Amino acid sequence: MESYIQELIAERLGGNKFGKEEKIYKFEKIKRAKRAALKDNPGMELIDLGVGEPDEKAFDIVIKSLQVEAEKHENRGYSDNGIDEFKEAAARYMKNVYGVDGLNPEKEIVHAIGSKPALAMLPSAFINPGDTALMTVPGYPILGVHTAWYGGQVYNIPLKKERGFLPDLKSIPADVLKKAKILLLNYPNNPTGARATEEFYHEAVEFARKNKVIIVQDAAYAALAYGSKPLSFLSIPGAKDVGIEIHSLSKAFNMTGWRMAFVAGNELIIHAFANVKDNNDSGQFKAIQKAAITALEHPEITHAISAKYERRLTALVQVLKRLGFDAQVPGGTFYLFVEIPRGIKGGARFENAEDFSQFLIREKLISSVPWDDEGHFVRFSATFEAKDEKDEERILAEIEKRFSSLQFEF
Repeated sequence: MESYIQELIAERLGGNKFGKEEKIYKFEKIKRAKRAALKDNPGMELIDLGVGEPDEKAFDIVIKSLQVEAEKHENRGYSDNGIDEFKEAAARYMKNVYGVDGLNPEKEIVHAIGSKPALAMLPSAFINPGDTALMTVPGYPILGVHTAWYGGQVYNIPLKKERGFLPDLKSIPADVLKKAKILLLNYPNNPTGARATEEFYHEAVEFARKNKVIIVQDAAYAALAYGSKPLSFLSIPGAKDVGIEIHSLSKAFNMTGWRMAFVAGNELIIHAFANVKDNNDSGQFKAIQKAAITALEHPEITHAISAKYERRLTALVQVLKRLGFDAQVPGGTFYLFVEIPRGIKGGARFENAEDFSQFLIREKLISSVPWDDEGHFVRFSATFEAKDEKDEERILAEIEKRFSSLQFEF
């Protein structure tokens, strides 16, 4: 007998069909394929190039700071919308790393328990039924999910390789713009690794002003930039008039599980977000915020992390190029986004990226993440686990060895 609770589940979750869908999402398919591959190949190493988080723990100086702060009596209890010291440190960090001067820690910065909750909460501050959020695909879907839950619509702007994976803002129809409230950007971009240019940010600021749209720039990977200095949206004249930027310590400081981020920018947007946040959580543990201050005061941590990923990405690009892939070191992130081959000479054909990704797991025990939103690409990550540089070289050599038995057709 079916429980009456099934009838009480909100329609946004599927209502009485919740939990009954047979659709399996790609990340679950990847998990299942990895389990099956390991079972069928006992003792063989699975090389996971699909992981989207750092492979190392936080640096010792940050961990020791947490240990000290966690023992202090004054750090117990709720922190609500964050301690002043963290907001002040975030303002200094923005100036020192990105050249963004003049941020008011009290009114223009607020902490968040990771960038994901910040993206999830923002629609409740701005989206009414019928409003639209402009998002890019491929991309991180959380803000769109919550937009739909509040009765809003999502309009997806495709990211094309030929445009350097930057959205064509001029392509958005006028009727969509009339209802648009938020434009979500994410640079350096997950999954493409593309980096925004100053020219594009200038265009985005003008677009937002003209169409009365709020820009939310998800800067989770902003500090991981290759070939030039990291770029902040807030460094563009007028950016603070139209938007905010979300910075996370997860990727730049190996602090994924610590759940620490901050939102900076337009005072009114920050105030609205802080109001929503205050009704969702009671703030991150003060000791974690104080350890995060230690991290922000040591940007050389990020320099070391970035150098490691750039080294790995460069080596992986060389491997893939020798195999015929059109690969190049990305502008940022720790991802490599490459178009899939059409098939294997005399063997398997690939209709889409999911086919190719499943093939790699099943036949070569190499995991990746498929993206079939716009074209057919797979995302390889430089965050595979390696004990040291020598082990790193071994793993990269093993990847090439496993791939070299295949003759890809592009």
